[in-house]
Amino acid sequence: MVDVLTTEIEQFVRAAGPDPDTVLTEMDEVAEAEGFPHVGPEVGGTLRLLARLTDAERIFEFGSGFGYSAYWFAAALPDDGELVLTEVDEDELEQAREYMRRGGYDELARYELGDALETIERYDGPFDVVLIDHQKHRYVDAFEAIREKVPAGGVVVADNAITAGPIEFEKLLERVDGGSPADQNDHTAGIGDYLESVRADPAFETVVLPLGEGIAVSYRVE
Repeated sequence: MVDVLTTEIEQFVRAAGPDPDTVLTEMDEVAEAEGFPHVGPEVGGTLRLLARLTDAERIFEFGSGFGYSAYWFAAALPDDGELVLTEVDEDELEQAREYMRRGGYDELARYELGDALETIERYDGPFDVVLIDHQKHRYVDAFEAIREKVPAGGVVVADNAITAGPIEFEKLLERVDGGSPADQNDHTAGIGDYLESVRADPAFETVVLPLGEGIAVSYRVE
């Protein structure tokens, strides 16, 4: 796995960003203690900023875990906003519900247990911000499912755009450079396929930010 940022730069970005409240601090500590793969405060603060910049009223997450990214998002939503959390693990979704309640965001949240790709079929758009953070080989499916529900000026964010435990960075880099590396695992191929799809879509403009494990931010221009 590649280190996206040096330890010193990561510390700097974290220190210069928005301060997490006590609930987020607790969630960070739980993630570290349990080895839970959450996006971390560098990405969390960026997600909140993106929600603010888009004047987001509705947000959808493909994969919410124990609610860390949702908690960051929630502070940017208006009182009548909506944030849809999806998770296949019932215990994690209950954790998310408790954290959101403690932060005062429970009224904004919709908790959906089950497959996010099935859940999104029950929701009409628009969604101003979408986070894709579930099985890597299904990222393209998630983008296709949400594409028409994101309005011009909306944003789709994909986590693990650079790295994650099973992602083979050298092969992913070769993919992004236009090559066709052999024997890619499903995780690497999934991210490569996703980046190819969103970059080829004329309705979206995409950049990859080297924060956390890398996030691909796709802005709908038309």
